[in-house]
Amino acid sequence: MNALQPARLLITADGVPRSATHGDVYHSADGGPEQAAHVFLGGNDLPGRWQGRERFVVLEIGFGLGLNFLTTWRAWRSDTQARGRLHYIAVEKHPPAEADLAAIHARWPVLGALPAALRAQWPPPVGGVHQLQFDGGALALTLLLGDARECLPRIDAVADAIYLDGFAPDRNPEPWSPDVCAQLARLTRPGSTLATWSVAGAVRRRLAAAGFIVEKRRGFGHKREMLRGWRASPPLNGPPVDAGA
Repeated sequence: MNALQPARLLITADGVPRSATHGDVYHSADGGPEQAAHVFLGGNDLPGRWQGRERFVVLEIGFGLGLNFLTTWRAWRSDTQARGRLHYIAVEKHPPAEADLAAIHARWPVLGALPAALRAQWPPPVGGVHQLQFDGGALALTLLLGDARECLPRIDAVADAIYLDGFAPDRNPEPWSPDVCAQLARLTRPGSTLATWSVAGAVRRRLAAAGFIVEKRRGFGHKREMLRGWRASPPLNGPPVDAGA
């Protein structure tokens, strides 16, 4: 197992966390939890699609500060029609230090005690697979630390919803590469959905080539548009295998 370079965080004048490595913000200045709810939950028709399901799987590319995970956890926990198990799989190449997480999480009081519960199990910055359990096992977090192009082929599961939340493609192209898009096709079935804040032409074309139908919809805050999509055609490398995790 190899040690990873932790995220280098800066805080902008308006209080938004920024990556010093990639020169991009972690979330909109118009509100972090609000952006997560609009783009990633709303773009995947959640919580409606997990209601009544015995098992629902979310796959996130770019775990970052855990904002999307925490917002999803809050929605899952408060949904009286949610049952069974939520499995959240996420990939992150530069995990932040726990102290940095604590400083940023303090800016999101709406998330209550959930950030502290995540930090209590936060793994060291060591590449590999880290398994975390919450709410008595009703919520499982599989955190893969490393390059998405290397981590995704190791996943053996079927994602119902995908969150694409890497930094801007022109600043951090790896998570948006054709190889990653092909892996997303392998890890989904027709009807699986995805959402991202990026509407870059290259991203749309690569997702379409991998078998996803994509469309623009109203974005969050000052960003006029976002992207949502769903898997329509068979995956490029045969059907995925549900690991039952």
